[in-house]
Amino acid sequence: MDYFEASRTLWARQAESTEAGSHRNKSSSVSAMVSTLVPTFILALALLTLFILLRSKQARIYAPRTYHDVLRDEEKTPKSQKGGMFGWINEFRRLPDDYIMKHQSLDAYLFVRFFKMITVMCFVGCCITWPVLFPVNATGGGGEEQLDLLSFSNVDDPARYWAHAAVAWVYLGFIMFMITRETIFYINLRQAYYLAPRVSSRISSRTVLFTSVPEEYLNEAQLRRTFDRVRHIWLSTDCEELEDLVQERDDTVMKLEKAEIKLIKSANDARLKSKAPPTRSQGFDPHKSGSAAAEWISWKDRPTHRLKFLIGKKVDTVNWSRGHLAELIPRVEKMQWSHRDGREPNTGAAFIEFESLRAAQAAAQVTAHEKPNTMVARATGARPDEIIWKNLGMSAWQRAVRGVVANAFVWAMIIFWSIPVAVVGAISNINNLTDKVPWLEWILDIPDVILGVITGLLPTVLLAILVILVPIICRLCAKMSGSVTLADVELRTQTWYFAFQVIQVFLVTTFTSGAAAVVTQIIDDPTAAPTLLAKNLPKASNFYIAYFILYGVALSAKTIFNGAALVIFNVLGRLLDKSPRKMYNRYIKIAGLGWGSLYPKFANLAVIAVAYSCIAPLVLGFATIGLGFLYVAFRYNVFYAVDTTIDTHGQAYGRALQQLTVGVYLSEICLIGLFAIASGSDPMSSGPLILTIILFVISILYHIKMRRSLHPLTQTLPSSLLAENEAQTERERALEEGESSDADSYAPGRDSTVGLKPGEERTVHLHKHNGHNKLARKDHAHTAAAPEGRQQPGAPPPPAKDLGRDHDGAETAAAAGGSGVPNGGSSKAPPATSDNQMDTGKRGGILQRFLNPAKYASYHTLRSSLWATALAHPVPPYSADVRRDAFLHPAVSSPPPVIWLVRDEMGVSAQECRHNEEVRGLRCTDEGAVFDEKGKVRWVGGVREAPMWRREELRRMI
Repeated sequence: MDYFEASRTLWARQAESTEAGSHRNKSSSVSAMVSTLVPTFILALALLTLFILLRSKQARIYAPRTYHDVLRDEEKTPKSQKGGMFGWINEFRRLPDDYIMKHQSLDAYLFVRFFKMITVMCFVGCCITWPVLFPVNATGGGGEEQLDLLSFSNVDDPARYWAHAAVAWVYLGFIMFMITRETIFYINLRQAYYLAPRVSSRISSRTVLFTSVPEEYLNEAQLRRTFDRVRHIWLSTDCEELEDLVQERDDTVMKLEKAEIKLIKSANDARLKSKAPPTRSQGFDPHKSGSAAAEWISWKDRPTHRLKFLIGKKVDTVNWSRGHLAELIPRVEKMQWSHRDGREPNTGAAFIEFESLRAAQAAAQVTAHEKPNTMVARATGARPDEIIWKNLGMSAWQRAVRGVVANAFVWAMIIFWSIPVAVVGAISNINNLTDKVPWLEWILDIPDVILGVITGLLPTVLLAILVILVPIICRLCAKMSGSVTLADVELRTQTWYFAFQVIQVFLVTTFTSGAAAVVTQIIDDPTAAPTLLAKNLPKASNFYIAYFILYGVALSAKTIFNGAALVIFNVLGRLLDKSPRKMYNRYIKIAGLGWGSLYPKFANLAVIAVAYSCIAPLVLGFATIGLGFLYVAFRYNVFYAVDTTIDTHGQAYGRALQQLTVGVYLSEICLIGLFAIASGSDPMSSGPLILTIILFVISILYHIKMRRSLHPLTQTLPSSLLAENEAQTERERALEEGESSDADSYAPGRDSTVGLKPGEERTVHLHKHNGHNKLARKDHAHTAAAPEGRQQPGAPPPPAKDLGRDHDGAETAAAAGGSGVPNGGSSKAPPATSDNQMDTGKRGGILQRFLNPAKYASYHTLRSSLWATALAHPVPPYSADVRRDAFLHPAVSSPPPVIWLVRDEMGVSAQECRHNEEVRGLRCTDEGAVFDEKGKVRWVGGVREAPMWRREELRRMI
């Protein structure tokens, strides 16, 4: 449920329960709010009941993180040990929020923390404002009733305004401190997280993307002279033509696969109809001459298609596709090698992998070229699948012009978005519109049923479309403006969409609702407009009081129920997924969160609560309840149901924190305006006015100083910690070298074995991690030995496990002495170090930890906690092939997709696989998919046994 839909519901119900013009004559009715909330609670209760009933049966929708094999063991959320429909609740309540960060991602943890933060912020606001402002407002003598009795509009005596000004100093000052405190915490946490071995040992963490590289620098020798400690360089080439060829190749492979499955299914259906026994059991030979499918279907029943739409020649799809691939695959391979060898034009972009994270950060922060906007470090730590490859070749001036155009377009859209919304509102009120515009009376001649759809269903659908379009348009503009990573797209979308939320969702609604209540009086006496608006604007808060509950309760229940995913997976999936590949792709994709469209919605809710905190403090109470519900809902989803698909390195959280200051400024501006209007008739208001103006100026100066001091630390990692971390890594490596001659082969970025093909010999000795890594020993305090050498979900994994090998942990556990704990040791706590003493012996009280994050949430304190988990282990070692191709354009490195057929009882699939593999470079398999007794396709293999698993695994590990 989004804003426009929720607001339409609220205003409609309030209009039904109050007389026309009630805003002018009396306070908003409590019964109007109750009439809105009761059906909302009923709807939420119904959705939650369905969720509880379906949770255990629909684990793929509601709890995939507890078992899904696409996740490593340490990424999974522990299953509840108790059965029943409510057994999971105790486990969900017990798990701390930071479990998300240690076992999923920093972005996911900070998103949940954001809800907790704004909920606490609103609760503290209740504790500060209610004891002071409720008595002041309630006895203000303004003659208001019901909810308006507790707002600023009920205060007639300007002397009472001192209370509002004083409370603003205390509460708004607390918010600025809380934003600063959370920013410091975020900085320290980000440093500890991205310096952890698990993250820092990734190739992507040590790789920097440079754009607008001059032609004379587009060679490896020159780049190595420019930067120190370079390990590998990938020069981006113009792959437009190659992309088209690769797309044609992949489309042809998919066409062949679809036709083959259709052919095999037709043969199997014919066999089932004839009730003949399977020929495979009679000794069928897939290598014999002749078509196995021809024994069951005629030649005319084979799949065919036309080479051109409607008028093209009709050809046999299987034979044509094989012939076309026989020509296409060599062309693609030849062009791929041409790009690998550097014989194709460059785009002016380069990916540079450095020997260490310290060297990468230094290169990203240095001014690389004497010319402006030349050789700019655009991204650090971005995975290859997050790169927007087509934007790499954009020149500096193109990027600048596109950025200006995109910003202008988005801001124009934000300002004028009220026009389409007003049109939709007019459609919903078409009957009254015909009274004002006589030439539209013909609309009343439309049959009542059709008119009901036009005035009822159509506006709702159009509003939903309008709301969905905003973040989509913002993302498109971000990509067109030259963003080079998906994270950058999300961050730009977050900025633009937040502006839209504040302007259209908050300010426009607030002022229009306040002005609508007195529009007739303003027309009669325009000079009284400021006074009338000052009196009625605080009353607009009554809308948001109900809105917070409606949004919080309904959206939280809708979020947990996740009806869209339930329908897509169970209904559309069964109707559309007719091949094992489609079944597999739908199954392995765990839903992600779009930071750019989620943060602005809820940051705006916090802005609304803060803006009304001093003029209508009752809003804070309802905001606390609504945001609390949302915190629980999204906490559940992050723990059990969603995955992190785009990594912003926590920057989305840092940006959302800064956006909360908008609520502080709006609250101060609103008070200044109200005090200024009152001072025109009573000089007693001048004192609170001056006090609030001083607060406003101080807030701006403080915010500027805070941004200048802290913003650089939110973008980069400091050299001091990088040097400290590098020195510690060298000490650890020296320790390992003293015990194992193979330690060098495991060091991050060295020759190693990630991405080994099946059958290749394993070259890394597992014993080098057993008992010699100080970081790994910290895991003992957090990991219990797993029975039979298996790893418990959510526990740190044995570190020396190669990608492509058996993932059940048995081999590593055996090498470690048969224990599920790394090093084969016990699960006793490690000896205290200076770091964990800071975390345990000097914890301090709640108030101390909150007021002094530099001490109690310092880098070293957070590191001692984070590094006692799976984050202490580097990623599995990379093979030479993976390191060589890591940041090549996907079109350059991608092989032809493996054709995945369905195994049948007649041997048709085996014969088709043999024929397909006669095409050079083409692979085919029929493993893991069969026909059931009714002739329907069934995927029966494991996630990690599928033919495309290796690429999915590498994508998650680079």
